[in-house]
Amino acid sequence: QVQLVESGGGLVQAGGSLRLSCAASGSFFSINRMGWYRQAPGKQRDLVTRITSIGSTYYADSVKGRFTISRDNAKNTVYLQMNSLKPEDTAVYYCTADISMAYYEGPKNYWGQGTQVTVSS
Repeated sequence: QVQLVESGGGLVQAGGSLRLSCAASGSFFSINRMGWYRQAPGKQRDLVTRITSIGSTYYADSVKGRFTISRDNAKNTVYLQMNSLKPEDTAVYYCTADISMAYYEGPKNYWGQGTQVTVSS
C-alpha cells in the first residue's frame, strides 16, 4: 500500500521560511510527477507547484520566485522550500504523486494527509 507522508508545516511570521517534505512509502515501480496543492479555509484546493521525474517544474504565479520544489528520487521524496511567506500562503498543503505499481501499469494519483502552514502578519 502506497503512503505519502508530509512533514514540516507550522506557524511562521510573514517574511519567514518553511520547508515541507513528502516521502512516498510502500511497494511500487516508479514515481512520475510529484507536486503540492494547497487549500485555504472556504476555498478550493489549488495547484501550487509540481515537478516531473526528470526535474521539469511548474509554479503558480502566486508563488513564483518565492517557492522552490525539488525531489530526491533515491529517497522517493519531494520538498517544498517556501521563502518570503505571506499571510495569504496560509493553508493546508497537500502532497500528490503519480505512482505506477508495475512497469505495465499507468500511474495512479495519490495524496498525502495534508500539513497546516500558518503565516502570521
